[in-house]
Amino acid sequence: MADKKRVLITGAAGFLGSHLCDRFLAEGCHVIGMDNLITGDMRNIEHLMPRDDFEFYHHDVTKFVHLPGKLDYIMHFASPASPIDYLKIPIQTLKVGAMGTHNLLGLAKDKGARILVASTSEVYGDPLIHPQTEEYWGNVNPIGPRGVYDEAKRFQEAITMAYHRYHGVETRIVRIFNTYGPRMRVDDGRALPAFMSQALRGEDLTVFGDGSQTRSFCYVDDLIDGIYRLLMSDCADPVNVGNPDEISLKEFADEIIALTGNRQKIVYHPLPQDDPKQRRPDITKAKAILGWEPKVSRTEGLRRTLEYFKTVVEGQQ
Repeated sequence: MADKKRVLITGAAGFLGSHLCDRFLAEGCHVIGMDNLITGDMRNIEHLMPRDDFEFYHHDVTKFVHLPGKLDYIMHFASPASPIDYLKIPIQTLKVGAMGTHNLLGLAKDKGARILVASTSEVYGDPLIHPQTEEYWGNVNPIGPRGVYDEAKRFQEAITMAYHRYHGVETRIVRIFNTYGPRMRVDDGRALPAFMSQALRGEDLTVFGDGSQTRSFCYVDDLIDGIYRLLMSDCADPVNVGNPDEISLKEFADEIIALTGNRQKIVYHPLPQDDPKQRRPDITKAKAILGWEPKVSRTEGLRRTLEYFKTVVEGQQ
């Protein structure tokens, strides 16, 4: 139908991008997925390929992006997102946050499209205030190994606001906190996939530092709903979307061991440089502006995620 909303989703073959494709198709949109597949996986979207209302472009958004026809929304989710990736491909990480965002903001300006960019809680660095509100400017080491991701996202926010103020582009910025669920890469290096895959393989669980550092885990369906609501809102300022239910990594590892029913022990390794000690979103703004808060409990979310990881790990054995 000609009156269908058309949405471009970059990073479409990634964890969050693929779930966004599902959501926008469920909302009756025509979805254009774009990914250069550096960290994305076509298996995440292969169930969409036969559909008439989905199309896919294998393209790197750091190069000029052109699409024929009208475009209503752009969701910019192209970026490595885990330390194991952005430490391996630091230049590409910086380029997609800078040049990729610049290209997509230009496309949004040209098409009169509303653009939502995926920022991150990493803009707060190793925070000196807790929980983190959107007004906190952060504590980031710009030349540390994690700086390639942190500063790419901070620049992304800055150029997005510049396009909003100077060119009048309709922009939205979501600051995403730790998220988990089906389609996470087993080898992406983050706590949950590492713990689950180690537990399922019968290996000891690796915790960095003493395990007292905290994280707040949001189930992917909740996050996607918050992002969709933000796109449809009138809020141009950054909004935290995440689950404020905070847990230490030691407690989290114990939960995974209990969930899998295995009897591994926890082994401790040195904490990586600039690894944040605390991470918990203040979602006051999301509640007030979007009417959003997470609904899926960690117990239920982990159960669903474990079922996914079982199929992946078993397939590797």
